[in-house]
This record gives sequence, structure tokens and C-alpha cells, in this order.
Amino acid sequence: MLRCMLRSKIHMATVTDSNINYEGSLTVDETILISAGIRPYEQVMISNLNNGERFETYVIPGKKGSGTICLNGPTARKGITGDRIIIFCYEYYTEDELKKFSPKIIRLNSGNKIIE
Repeated sequence: MLRCMLRSKIHMATVTDSNINYEGSLTVDETILISAGIRPYEQVMISNLNNGERFETYVIPGKKGSGTICLNGPTARKGITGDRIIIFCYEYYTEDELKKFSPKIIRLNSGNKIIE
């Protein structure tokens, strides 16, 4: 049996921009993606703490060290600049894999710099 578990979480990211005219996705500073173990074009779920929206999309890398968190395309309607969001990435694990399982949690400050 496989169980779907939280693999990575980017906690308290601040939306820096939104671009309704883009095809879709969420742009995330590549440094943050690497730290969280999230690959470009991987599916993620986002929860917006300011308005309660919860939605799925995929991530694309933003400029390293920029702190960019940009809602693109239809996701731009799910939040505004300054909103705080949580980005979740899940994976399926076997029972044996779960014996040594531990999710990667990345916490950000209000400028989207890693604090833990």
C-alpha cells in the first residue's frame, strides 16, 4: 500500500507579485525550491492564509536569491501581493519508506528569506 504524505512545505511565504497574463503556475525563488526539495514543474498545493483560498498548480523557478513568490495566470486571482501562503508538496510512500520518513519544512520571514 502507498500512502500520500507531506514531503515538503514552504511555510509563511509572502506573495511578491501576480501576473494574470501568464499561462499559469507559481514562480518561486529557485533557492527556496532547492532548499525544500521541490523540482521545477512539480505539482504543489497552496493555501492562502489571508483569504482561505486553497488551490493546486505547478512551480517554476524564479531568480535565485530574489525572494520571488508570484501567482501566475488563473492563480493570480487567488491572492494579492502581500498575502501569506503555505506551499505543500506531497509524495506517495510505501510502509517501509515511512519508517524513516520526515517531511522537509522550510520557514520564511516576511522577505521570503529562509529562517529555519
